Order: sequence, then C-alpha cells, then structure tokens
Amino acid sequence: MRWLAALSLLLFAAPSPEIRYFQFERPVVRLAQSAGQTCAVVDPGVFAHASPGLADLRLYQGVTETPYVLRSAAPVASTTQSLSLLNLGKSGSQIVFDVAMPEGSYSDVELAIARHDFLATVTVSGSQNETGTARTGLGAFTIFDLTQQRLGRSTVLHLPQSDFRYLHFQIAGPIAPENVTGLSVVRAPASQPKYVLVAQTATVTQKGRDSVFSFTVPARTPADRIVFVPGAQPSSFSRDVLVKVVPLARPPADDANEPPQPLTAGGNILRVHRMQDGHRIDEEHLAVYAPQADFDSPATWTVTIENGDDAPVAMTSVRIEMTERDLCFDAAAGAAYTLYYGDSVLAAPQYDYAALFVPAANASAAQLGAETTSPAYQPRPDERPFTEKHPALLWIALILVMVLLGAVAIRSVKAAQGRVS
Repeated sequence: MRWLAALSLLLFAAPSPEIRYFQFERPVVRLAQSAGQTCAVVDPGVFAHASPGLADLRLYQGVTETPYVLRSAAPVASTTQSLSLLNLGKSGSQIVFDVAMPEGSYSDVELAIARHDFLATVTVSGSQNETGTARTGLGAFTIFDLTQQRLGRSTVLHLPQSDFRYLHFQIAGPIAPENVTGLSVVRAPASQPKYVLVAQTATVTQKGRDSVFSFTVPARTPADRIVFVPGAQPSSFSRDVLVKVVPLARPPADDANEPPQPLTAGGNILRVHRMQDGHRIDEEHLAVYAPQADFDSPATWTVTIENGDDAPVAMTSVRIEMTERDLCFDAAAGAAYTLYYGDSVLAAPQYDYAALFVPAANASAAQLGAETTSPAYQPRPDERPFTEKHPALLWIALILVMVLLGAVAIRSVKAAQGRVS
C-alpha cells in the first residue's frame, strides 16, 4: 500500500514554483542597500498579469526564493457610540443639554436631529464634572439640513481632541428640544489608509444633463474608491453619482457559465462653502465607494454625475483608486531581488515569515521596476491527470465497458435458456 500512497502524493501534490515558468518579472529597486525589513508598493500593473489575489507572486534573490508578506492598508471603519442626553431643555431662546462622555479621548460627535430644512449654531464647552462652573470652550459649529436647496445635511461637530467627562451644548436656531433625540461619538481609526492611483481622466462627455467619465481598468485590478476633484466653481453643490462596471470580454457562446453581469453602485458628492444667515458652512465629501469588481478581463468603468437642472460641475479630474498593498521582506545588505509572477497554477505561498511578521517603524522603502517578460520563461508542461487531458477517451471507455457488459449479460441469458430447454 505504500506505493499507492506515494502515487497519490505524486498525483495531487501542488506544483512547485520555478523561475522558468514565470512569464513576468520586475526588479526590486532598493532605495537603501542596508540589511533589514524592506517594503515595496505593489502597483496596479501587477494585478493584470498575476493570478487572482496575487497568489503566484514569488520573490527571488538570484535563484533562492525569499519569504515575504503582503500587507493591505484596508480601510478601517469608524465606530460610533450612542449616548443619552442629560438635562435637555431651554435657556432663553436656546436649547441646552449635557452629555456624559465615555472615557478616553474623542473629537467628532454627531447630533441626531429629527427635522429637515434648518440652519443652526451649536456652542460646545467641556468640564470634568456635570455641575461644575469651570468650563472650557471648545468652539461654535454650524449644523444644517439644506434638502430643499439640494445641498445635503451635516450634523457632525468636529471638536478639537478632548477628554472631558462632560460636554455642555447650546443650540441657537429653528430647532425644538424634542427635535434633539441623541448624540453619538464617532471614533475615527488611528491612521487612515494610503491609496494608489488605478486610473484617472479629465475627459467628460455630456449626455443630456449628465456628465459621464469613462475608464478602462485592467483585469483583476481592485478598486476601492472614486475621488472627484472639482474646479473652484461652483463653491456649493450636491450631486448624485452612478457607477457602472462592464467586463469587456464575454465567455464563449457554448460556455455553460452565465456571462458576468454589470456591477453598479451609487453615492453622493457634496461641497458647501458659503455664508448663509450669518453662518459659515464648510463641508466636503468628494469620494464615493467603488463597486467590488473582480473580472478576469479588462472592464469599462462609467461614472455618471447626475446634474439635474443645475449646470454641470467642471471636474479637474476623476480618479479611481485602490488601497495601498505593500510587499515586505527581510533584505540582505547589497543583495538584488526580483519579483516574479504569471504562473497561474501556483497556490498562495505559506511562509512562517508572514505568520510571524511584525512591521518595523524604520522599514526601508523600495520600488518595483518596469515589467518585462522573463527571458527564461517557458510554458509549464500540462501536468493534469490523463483523464482531464482527454475527457472524450473516458466516455469512450465507459461506453465500451457498457457494451461489453451488455454482451456478457445476453450470452448468460441465452446459455441459461439452453440449459432449461
């Protein structure tokens, strides 16, 4: 039975990486030649020729495989904590209330206001006890709902970083106490992810009242957000955005799989810089999330800004971006490294280095050089089982076996009948 187990291991063992089977290579350009942890940004050009998920990436020093780890700066969502209002009421013409804040530092807080079409000023102060008179002013902030003017809504107060145990609020504006229903602390992540440019354009096509921007994104290239860079005017606008992604290649007509369906997503971009009723409003949201497209062919991205009855907003550029992905490894002093990919049969490597990786604060920076076809490249031989290479022969063999079994059965029946007679 040992030979059977050995044969099974031989048949089902995962293919091993070999430099000659990688179609593409890129030199790792080290900005410092000292030894130690080194990281290079994996730019979008790698994704089009690598396996899905970058499973076939291999790093070599000469002919020696070098362990690495891929780090993705995935966005970390902000967390919110809802808090109760204390002593809600009126003092003269203003609404007043207090809030017991959680331990630790905070900055952004969001008021829950149950009404529309308003403009108000919120004055905030802080103290270490609820009834203390020693309060520290944290500023005056404008909140608004300009739905009728199609300029959106904002009830977030961007406070300076604070750790007061109690905050005290005064609201001046057309809001009643019963309209103020709560407050949430918004805790942003400690660091924001970095982004890498995938595609950009300033070319716009007007279709009716809509502004349309088109891109071609390479196969398997991730995209995480779409950023709009408007011109100086208009200073205030709010526009809905529609994103549509269509793969360029379709499966053959006899393919049993359904063709990939277009992906769509939506969002809103907003810029408000204006004085209104004596209030200064400064608010911007100029990015929308991108649909998570994962096509094996290039895809056309169409980004449509719906202008309604307003004049189109002139865009300096529209950019598709992905979160930064770093390839990190321990470099030897003065050594040269090359990144290889383009061998689709390989599974993702499993390195101890990746499992035990600890990012260094002073890691050296590196860059990936230009992509070239590997001069040593040769197609990997077809190592599939014989039955996968020649499925028709399997069916022929099955049919012959069935015919043979049928003939044997008929002869057995005739022989049995002869003995009976």
